[in-house]
Amino acid sequence: MKRPTFSRWGFFPLVLLLLISSCSVKKIVYFNDLPADTTHILKQAAAFTEPVIQSDDILSITIQTLDPSTAAVANQAVAVQAVGASSATNVGSQVVSGFLVDKDGYVHMALIGKVEVKGLTTYQARERITLLASQYYKNPTVQVRFANFKVTVLGEVTRPATYTVPNEKVTVFDALGLAGDMTIYGKRENVLLIREKGEKKELVRLNLNDSELLQSPYFYLRQNDVIYIEPGKAKAAANNAARTQTYAIIGSILSVLIIAVSRL
Repeated sequence: MKRPTFSRWGFFPLVLLLLISSCSVKKIVYFNDLPADTTHILKQAAAFTEPVIQSDDILSITIQTLDPSTAAVANQAVAVQAVGASSATNVGSQVVSGFLVDKDGYVHMALIGKVEVKGLTTYQARERITLLASQYYKNPTVQVRFANFKVTVLGEVTRPATYTVPNEKVTVFDALGLAGDMTIYGKRENVLLIREKGEKKELVRLNLNDSELLQSPYFYLRQNDVIYIEPGKAKAAANNAARTQTYAIIGSILSVLIIAVSRL
């Protein structure tokens, strides 16, 4: 019995399919420049710079004393409507309790009065408020943090939205995690970061496939940063395939109807 033989070109489509699949997988893996099953130590990690307070920020300011009732007056914060999600499942506007920094850079606190905080870090603002509070309270402990530190994630992610985070040390991957990570259609090698710099906007392209991102000055996000994930060609192809399938179904239905009517 003669065995079936295959032309050497018969394997070409299979090899081509495997190559395309491997390339597609490589594009959706973070840090694909790192060898598999190895330990890699960064010589220098990205430096974190504390964000400074700006106008329209909302600050959570708490003054603690031995007698909590004595500081209750100074701790009377105001409820402010803010845009953002407090978590990945709570998307939309929310009410934030805190002290609003006015256009001149001041927060207004009962008993203590107005305090200039614009341009300061939360640590510097805490030291300034502690000094002023010491005039009215004995050994006060002051806590200051951002109540509306928010970042916006748009484009090819599971849950695009503006997210309010409870701390200042937020990375690009923290923001993507809140948004449910990228979809398989997102271009990981060309992520756009939009950052406010005074009256100007700074636009930076980030490559999430490259481990050098961990050393980038843009690895840590700032207040009001916007991350945009651009869709790749695969998204357009998927949309075209779905559209083609819909047209095929409609065409089949019309054909059946025409045949049925012609036989009446």
